[in-house]
Amino acid sequence: MTALAVCAVRARVGGRWIRLGACAATLAVLVWQLGTGPFLDGLRAVDGGALALASGLALLTTVCCAWRWRIVARGLGVDLPLGAAVAAYYRSIFLNLTLPGGVAGDVHRGFAHGRATDDLGRALRAVAWERSAGQAVQVVLTVAVLLVAPSPVRGAMPLVLLALLAAAAGVALTARARPVARLRGAVVRDVRAVLARRAWAAIAVASALVVAGHVATFLVAARVAGADVPPWELLPLALLVLLGAALPAVGGWGPREGVTAWAFAAAGLGASRGVATAVAYGVMVLVASLPGAAVLLAGWARGNGGLRA
Repeated sequence: MTALAVCAVRARVGGRWIRLGACAATLAVLVWQLGTGPFLDGLRAVDGGALALASGLALLTTVCCAWRWRIVARGLGVDLPLGAAVAAYYRSIFLNLTLPGGVAGDVHRGFAHGRATDDLGRALRAVAWERSAGQAVQVVLTVAVLLVAPSPVRGAMPLVLLALLAAAAGVALTARARPVARLRGAVVRDVRAVLARRAWAAIAVASALVVAGHVATFLVAARVAGADVPPWELLPLALLVLLGAALPAVGGWGPREGVTAWAFAAAGLGASRGVATAVAYGVMVLVASLPGAAVLLAGWARGNGGLRA
């Protein structure tokens, strides 16, 4: 292994420990400031009805994610049956929630699909584009709602919008540079292939339904945690929390609780209620992902290590 490769490995390991440390520090600060009560309240608030509803919403969002993945994969020229995509996506969600970083399941999903189709490059690109498309739609919806709905960050949203536009312009200018011409050509080819035949509309619809399902799950968690607030008032807070939960962590724990505590406190709902809501949401999402564990175990039982999609 070259010195450069050793440095790269050390940087990745160091970055992982930094992220885990930041998550642990966030939880430690919350416990120090609020005590363990809100965490226990969130655990006790979750009942069978909430878990059943979360599981039903998870089924909807997982099917929509798998549909989006199938559209992207077919655009890149790799086959992906919907049933296999749903099973693989459940497995991916479970691994993302239980392993550090929040992307291990997606990497596993890409490699599994690549092995099944003997086209690892396209399979990994399909996963990358599918996740990117979903996150892009989530950001657009979040910014749109926060621009018009009352929230703790409404006053800053015009500046956020300008920053996003400036970042997009910077990316566009960088893409014109000669050193990245080859990469630019590959990206353009992929985008044209994926979005051919107006596939963008289906991808946008699927992504919007996924965001709606996650928001609905958060609203259920808030209600069982005792936040007696109209859904339209919780909507901007839910979108803020979902963005925070997307930060690298273990199942979202740490950033999600920190963002929810801040958002609820800023909205006058109380940081403790926010932590209880975040904990309830985390438990509901984890339980709803358990079919992915079954898919993983079934793959191991077949003797392929769960690597086949």
